[in-house]
Amino acid sequence: MSRRGHCILSHGFESGPDATKVTALAEVAERLGWSHERPDYTDLDARHEVSRLGDVAARLQRLLDLADAAATRGPLVLAGSSLGAWISGRVSLQVPVAGLFLMAPPVRMGEAPPLEAAAVPTTVIHGWDDELITAADVVAWAHPRRARLLLVDDSHRLAAHVDASADAFAQLLSGL
Repeated sequence: MSRRGHCILSHGFESGPDATKVTALAEVAERLGWSHERPDYTDLDARHEVSRLGDVAARLQRLLDLADAAATRGPLVLAGSSLGAWISGRVSLQVPVAGLFLMAPPVRMGEAPPLEAAAVPTTVIHGWDDELITAADVVAWAHPRRARLLLVDDSHRLAAHVDASADAFAQLLSGL
């Protein structure tokens, strides 16, 4: 089966590549004919001497290197949860991507620059009751971009909406 493109699925802070949400996205990508990879950032998240969020610059560089290498695999889609969403958006400004899928994206993150992302088809899923990132901030970020935005009755982890996240990801991939 020829592949439609490649997806890089980035887990959130102090999570891992086998986390429930990125695993669900990987299953969707596979079913729809996209190759995929789930980088492991756990070693970088453990670097608390760099910042309370680990080594964010090294996370960015790891994703950038993977995205550069994936350029030969067809259209590229970056997806991520929380810190994984933030780095996906930032890397999309440096590498051509066909789409972005952002779960619980931190539009502002302490001293880091605000979330920025390429002007490509973008889907955002976010919890109304996210305890770390207010839904209003995400709506304000998504509005001028005309991103597809799915707000759900959930918290930051989106644990009750893994299937809804997978369905939204399938819609994004199918539309590319």
